[in-house]
Amino acid sequence: MNDILLDVSGLSKHFGGILALNQVSFSLKKGSVTSLIGPNGAGKTTFINVVTGIHAPDSGEIHYQGEDLVGMEAHLVASKGIGRTFQLVELFGSLSVLENTMVGCHTNSRASMLSCGFALPAARKEERRIRDEAMASLMLVGLEKRAFDPISKLPLGERKLVGVARALSMKPKFLMLDEPVGGLAAHEIKNLVELIHQLVSKGLTILVVEHNMPFIMFLSEKVIVLNEGAKIAEGAPQEVRTNEKVIKAYLGEEV
Repeated sequence: MNDILLDVSGLSKHFGGILALNQVSFSLKKGSVTSLIGPNGAGKTTFINVVTGIHAPDSGEIHYQGEDLVGMEAHLVASKGIGRTFQLVELFGSLSVLENTMVGCHTNSRASMLSCGFALPAARKEERRIRDEAMASLMLVGLEKRAFDPISKLPLGERKLVGVARALSMKPKFLMLDEPVGGLAAHEIKNLVELIHQLVSKGLTILVVEHNMPFIMFLSEKVIVLNEGAKIAEGAPQEVRTNEKVIKAYLGEEV
């Protein structure tokens, strides 16, 4: 179907004796925002790692814009327009905020290794372009004033936003956010919601993994629930919120 961006079918992954993903199947429409929820150890981050090529699935299919991703190396997956952030912020402590964000531009770099090695005009022009694009991404998340600060000076919430900016610098068509609001202040969460809506309105497809249920329920068009590696529910936020299996496995009786 032309409106389907990502389609996974029968996706399974073992780590030793642990079944991290168990026959997971669902699809995501282009320009949608979907949340993937579940208790700790449900397989949410494993799903992201399998889709992005960090881990190969044991079985199942992953089709992105109709192309099979199974067996594709992570850097090639990224070059297809698939970006992600990390639950544990993976940033370079010795680099500035801007330099960390510039790393995300590597999939769009047009300069050759030779021109970079000899600092040829083409490479210098490319570096300026990458710097400008990284600064634009920092402006989107509200961190342009921290661009030249060492990353070590930023609190956890702002470091997570740098991770979002770095992912946006890849100019992805599909973005997976792994627990993006952990450590964010209320006003930062509000700004992130506005940014996500802005990005989706421009055609970006977003999958959010998160435990903050008010954030999930407000943001999502669709919610998918994993438990012990298997999908136990899928639907509109209110529908999932009242699902007895979800309440028992994850949300609790108070919801």
